[in-house]
Formats: sequence, C-alpha cells, structure tokens
Amino acid sequence: MSNETGTEKSPQIITALARGLSVLRCFGKGDRFLGNQEIAARTGLPKATVSRLTQTLTALGYLNHSKRFNQYSLGVAVLSLGYSLLGNSDILKAARPLMQELADHAEASVSLAARDGLHMVYLENCVAHANMITLRIDVGARTRIANTAMGRALLCGLPEQERSELIAEIRQATAREEWPAIKAGIEQGAVDYREKGFCFSLGDWRENVNSIAVPLIHADGTVQAINCGGPSWQLSAEKLEHEIGPRLIEISRRLANL
Repeated sequence: MSNETGTEKSPQIITALARGLSVLRCFGKGDRFLGNQEIAARTGLPKATVSRLTQTLTALGYLNHSKRFNQYSLGVAVLSLGYSLLGNSDILKAARPLMQELADHAEASVSLAARDGLHMVYLENCVAHANMITLRIDVGARTRIANTAMGRALLCGLPEQERSELIAEIRQATAREEWPAIKAGIEQGAVDYREKGFCFSLGDWRENVNSIAVPLIHADGTVQAINCGGPSWQLSAEKLEHEIGPRLIEISRRLANL
C-alpha cells in the first residue's frame, strides 16, 4: 500500500524530504531488515527512487546497510530523534505518575498515544506493578484508529471537519466487508463520549481485551488519547464505566491545563 499522500502536490512540500520520511516510516515492529523492493512496494515509489533514498539515508545514519543481506535496518539517528521527543515532553513527565497510579489501582495497563496517519503511536505505557498479566505495549508501537478505544477517543476530540476527513480516510483504507462494523464502532464511540465522556473497545481491538479511553485536548488544539485496558475478565464494562472512566477524565483535565 502506498504511503504517498496528496500533500506531495502542495507547493509548500519538499517532495524529496517527504519521500525520504516515507521510507523510514515503512519499518514497523518486527521489520529488522527491508530491501529496496519491499520498500518500493510499501511506499508506492519507483525502485530507482527508493535506491537513491536508501543510499542517502544510510550516509546520514538514518539507515544501516547489511552487505550480507543487501537490505536495510533503521539507524541510530532515528532513535535520537525519538529520544529527543520523549525526553523533552513536559506532558509525558507530568503524565507518568498519574498513569502509573491508575495502572496500579486498576491492575491494568494505562497508555498515552498520538495520531500517526491512520494509526495511534504509543508515547508511554504504564503497567501495574502487582499484576504480571497486564498488557505490556512498547513505546513506539502502533495500533489502528479504526477499532480501538483510543482511536475513537481521538476522533471525538478532533474538530468536526478534521474528524470527518479522518473518518473518510479510514473508510477508504478499510475493506468493504469490514466497514459496517468499523462505522458502527465509531458511531457508538461518539454516542458514549457525548453521554459519558469516554469511549470503549470491548473485544474490538483484540479478543478478550477491554479498554476505555478519553481524548487529551491540549491548549494548542493538539489531540492525543489516554486509555486503560486489560483482560476482559479483569476489566468488565461496568468497572470501566463507573470506576476507571471518571479517573481517566480527571487525568485528562489535569494534563490539558499544562
């Protein structure tokens, strides 16, 4: 699937830079090495273009080249960018103790995530100290907006036009037979947020996993999401709604004022 977007047609966008970043974004969890052919398939870029980009990114330290496999892996320079983002975030510094407190109380996992295209990227994940069964999700992991509580919460926090545009993108990227269920989940999320202040995912993201999420709307209009999730036998819908949800709302309010 192509990662190129219509933004490349904008006169304000440097096409070469956008394409180079699309190469780096190809690498997901479990992708230790990728070759030019696979990168070309994922980005929709010509293989000759990909070859020039990977050589440039390797020279700059953003990719490493394996002569043995004739493939590429992410370089240390990519990690330094992510470290700067996470290390300099006042929101994360303030969020960690609040999230850890809730994780320990709920004996579950509490995460903070931001949008990346049609996915949510985990910026922080706190797990209960006393429970070894909680979800352990790595910082930097990605999950779909379409069928997750945090994705639905993000949608609810966006301005109307931006929300409509994102839903249209999700529909375009979703298989026709999957769309009715995805649409129903998004619409139910909007109802839950309007009536209760949070969104649910009850086995929608992963079977036997329940979660609840709220949007985190910053003063500058940036929207992120905070969720709490765990095994369904441990986090019932009733517990999420009456016990966890109000605590998430309070955390969101405290962080939004920073």
